[in-house]
Amino acid sequence: MKIQKLLIANRGEIACRVIKTARKLGIATVAVYSDADREALHVRMADEAVHIGASPAKESYLQIDKIIAACKQTGAQAVHPGYGFLSENAAFSAALEKEGIIFVGPPPKAIEAMGDKITSKKLAAEAGVSTVPGHMGLIDDAAHAVTIAQSIGYPVMIKASAGGGGKGMRIAWNDAEAREGFERSKSEAASSFGDDRIFIEKFVTEPRHIEIQLIADGHGNALYLNERECSIQRRNQKVIEEAPSPFLDEATRKAMGEQSVALAKAVGYRSAGTVEFIVDKDRNFYFLEMNTRLQVEHPVTELITGLDLVELMLRVADGEALSLSQDEVQRNGWAIESRLYAEDPYRNFLPSTGRLTRYRPPAESTSETLVVRNDTGVFEGGEISTFYDPMIAKLCTWAPTRLEAVDAMAIALDSFEVEGVGNNLPFLSTVMEQQRFRDGRLTTGYIAEEFPEGFSGAVLSDDHHFDVVAGAAMLMARRQQRRTGAEAESRWHVQVGERAETVVLHQHGPDILVDLDWRSEAVRLSWQPGDTLAHLDWSGGRHAVLKVNPTTSGFRIRYRGADLKVLVLQPHVAHYLKYMPVKVPPDMSRFLLCPMPGQVVRIDVKEGDVVEDGQTLAVVEAMKMENVLKAEKRARVSKVHVVPGAVLAVDQVMLEFEVV
Repeated sequence: MKIQKLLIANRGEIACRVIKTARKLGIATVAVYSDADREALHVRMADEAVHIGASPAKESYLQIDKIIAACKQTGAQAVHPGYGFLSENAAFSAALEKEGIIFVGPPPKAIEAMGDKITSKKLAAEAGVSTVPGHMGLIDDAAHAVTIAQSIGYPVMIKASAGGGGKGMRIAWNDAEAREGFERSKSEAASSFGDDRIFIEKFVTEPRHIEIQLIADGHGNALYLNERECSIQRRNQKVIEEAPSPFLDEATRKAMGEQSVALAKAVGYRSAGTVEFIVDKDRNFYFLEMNTRLQVEHPVTELITGLDLVELMLRVADGEALSLSQDEVQRNGWAIESRLYAEDPYRNFLPSTGRLTRYRPPAESTSETLVVRNDTGVFEGGEISTFYDPMIAKLCTWAPTRLEAVDAMAIALDSFEVEGVGNNLPFLSTVMEQQRFRDGRLTTGYIAEEFPEGFSGAVLSDDHHFDVVAGAAMLMARRQQRRTGAEAESRWHVQVGERAETVVLHQHGPDILVDLDWRSEAVRLSWQPGDTLAHLDWSGGRHAVLKVNPTTSGFRIRYRGADLKVLVLQPHVAHYLKYMPVKVPPDMSRFLLCPMPGQVVRIDVKEGDVVEDGQTLAVVEAMKMENVLKAEKRARVSKVHVVPGAVLAVDQVMLEFEVV
C-alpha cells in the first residue's frame, strides 16, 4: 500500500477501532489529542501522538490547520476522520487534498452535496430515490415555521440542515411545539455545527429507521452491504442497532440497496457511506440523509458480512478497486449492537460525567456459533469528561439467529461492570427482555411507547426472580461458610422489595438443589466471596450472571436491568424485621434540581412569578444538547438560586417554590 503512516483525526473508541485495522495492515498510526485526552486510550495505542490544543473540540479536534500540521510533523500520508468532528467537512477534505494528503473518505464535492440535508434531498429525488414530503427551502422565523408545518400537516420533524447525532432535531405535533422546536433546533444547530439553517418535513408515524451501508471505489464500482435496523433511539440518537433488519423482505432490501447505489454514483461517491431511510408499516421507504463517513454502528455490518469496513476504506483510498461483486456480499447470521453511554436512564438519560472507578467489559470471543465484540475507547480509572460525546463502548454480539444474538447480548450486558458514572446498562438489559423487542416489533418511538413515564428499572420475570432469590441464598451460605469455617445454614429468609420467601439449599453432588415452595432446581454456582460476578448454570441449561456487591445483611444484585437490595437472613433473625423503623426520604418537591451536570443557558422566571404545570422554567445545556426544564405543578417561585452561564452539578438547587 502507498499509505504507510495514517493519522486518525478523532478520539475515543473510533480512533482505537481504526488503529486496530491499520496495525493489521502494517500501517503506522498517529493519534491527535486535546488537553482532556492526554492520557486517553487512543493516545496509548497509537505509534505516535501529537497534541493539538485545548479540551473544547473547537480548539482541537475541529482545527483543520492543526491536523494538517500534525500530518506534516509526523510524515503521515493519509488521514482517517472517524465519525463526528471533521469527518463530513468538505473544507477539511479539500484542504488535505491541496496538501497532497490522502483523505480516507469521499471527495469534497460528494461530502458537500450530501452533507447539506436540503441539497441532498433534492439530489436524491433527481436520482430516483424516494423522499419524504417537506419544505426544503430556508425558513425565516418561528412564525414561518408554524405556517410551513401547517401546510405539510402535523406531526412534522424540524431538523438542522447540517445536523447529526440527534442534535438540532425536534418533533412537533402542534403550533406551539413547532414554534418552540424551531427556536431550540436553530439554537442547538448554531452551537453544535456553526450553521443554524433549519428545514421541516413530514414525520412518518410508526416509523422504522433502516439504513443501507455502501462501499464505493474510484473505479466506478459501488456496492450495498445490506441494511441495519436503528429504530431504538432516544432524543433522535441511536441506542440499539442490528443487522439485518427483522422487518425487510428481499424485494424491499434490494430496492433500497439499488436506490442507495444510484445516489452514490450520481454524486461520484467513493469510500464507505450510509444512506438512511424512514420505513413505514407498509414497507414504503423514504430517504432521510446520506452520511458520508463510517457509521458508529458499522460493527454489526462487519459481523454479518465478514468484511472489515475500515480496511475497505483504506484500500479504496489507496487507489485499489473493490475485490468483490454485489452477488458476493454475504448476509450471515444476526448481529446486535448496544451503545453503552455515560448517562442516567433513571433521569431521562441525562449525561453523567466522572471517573470510571471500575470498567470490566465481558471477554471478547469468536466461535462458529457466537461472537462477543466490544469497541471502546476508555479504561478503568479514565475520565468521562463534559467536552465530548458520553459513549463508553459499543457492545456487539453475533449468533446464527436473531433470538440467539439477543440472548447472548443479555448475558454480555449482565457481565459488563461499570462503576463511577451513571450508565445505561440497566436500560439496555431491560430492552433485551421485552417481548416486543424480541418479536422485532420496532419503531423510532419504541422508548417513548414502552417507557411513557420514563425508565425506573426492570420488573423481573419469574425465571429471573428465581435466579436472584436462589442466587442470594447460595451467596450468603458460601459467605457464611468462608467466615465461620463451619457448614453453612441450609434455610434462608430472602426478601426482594416486599416479596419474602424461604429458600432451602441441599448439596446435590457438585450442584446445589435450590428449593422454594413454588419451584425446585439444581444449579452449579461459580463465585467466591470478593468476586463481583456470580455465574449460575442451571440444570435446565439456563445461564445467569449476577452482579454482586455485599451489604450488611445481604447483597446489592443487578440483573437483567433490575437493581435490587436483597436481604438474606436466617429465619429466626428475619422475625424481627417488622420492628425495624422505616426511613422516610426528605421532601424535595419544593425545589427545581439540575438533572444533569451542565451550564445554564437561560432562566425564564423570576422571584414572585406564579408558574403553571408545563411552563418552561429554565434551559440547561449538557453535551451540546439543550434541555428544557418545565414546571410539574402550579406554584410560586420563592427564590432563584442560579444565573445564566452558571455551571451546575447534578441535583444542584436551581429554583425554590412555595404553594400558591
